[in-house]
Amino acid sequence: MSATTPRSGSGGAVLGWPIDDAELRALQHQLAQRADLARAQDRVVVSGEMLLGGCFVAFARGEAGPGHPGDRAWAAAVTWHPTERIRDEGEALRGRSHARGPRVARDTAEQVVVRDTVPAPYRAGLLAEREGPILERAVGALATPPDVLLVDATGVDHPRRAGLAIHLGAVLGVPTVGVTHRVLRATQPAQPARRRGSSAPVVLGDEVVGHLVRTRDDAKPVVAHAGWRTDADDAREVVLLASTPASRTPVPLGEARRVAREARAIASGEWG
Repeated sequence: MSATTPRSGSGGAVLGWPIDDAELRALQHQLAQRADLARAQDRVVVSGEMLLGGCFVAFARGEAGPGHPGDRAWAAAVTWHPTERIRDEGEALRGRSHARGPRVARDTAEQVVVRDTVPAPYRAGLLAEREGPILERAVGALATPPDVLLVDATGVDHPRRAGLAIHLGAVLGVPTVGVTHRVLRATQPAQPARRRGSSAPVVLGDEVVGHLVRTRDDAKPVVAHAGWRTDADDAREVVLLASTPASRTPVPLGEARRVAREARAIASGEWG
């Protein structure tokens, strides 16, 4: 059984969001092979002219953590053009109203939020069951898809080398980079230097699958994961391109998180 209508990818592989554990594990093994091929044949070219996207899911109060099937969720997708200016989030939101929904920052290109229930609880290595369908809907609703999408999930650093960042990119046909606070299966890397732009490789077995990246001076680094059509070095470049010296979290991902949480707050009556 699949939570969405499956689609065929290149090479005849069927993509979708299985909610049967065995089916998802089998698909992840296939996706890992397809991701290696896509990286070799159609790797993204990172540039400062890219339209960068981010997506995030916020769950109803009390339904975060492992959760249950049927948990209420709000998924947001945001796009943003990189800038060398120091971004002031307060200025970007000043005067913006939430009367008709989550506030739209002045410097974002587009934002979308969708509300739905999720089909599964969270289990390690099976995040796609819980968040994949609603994230596909949110990102798919953008009028202009991003050149690279930042996902709050791992990529190659995964038990079957195909975390949600890879799975979502393959389903959408959009290059992706994963961004997390810690590694999943990889060896914990040495800390990078304390200046913005410093990095240290994240290694799984004998493969570099990402980088620990310092996005702001003296702030805790984030993990940039190779995803769909991106390798570890691309992930590091995209995360730095998507960040400004004023914030640890890459802007599109941080904005998607804010939008999803504001949508939840509005729906729950937490905002008047």
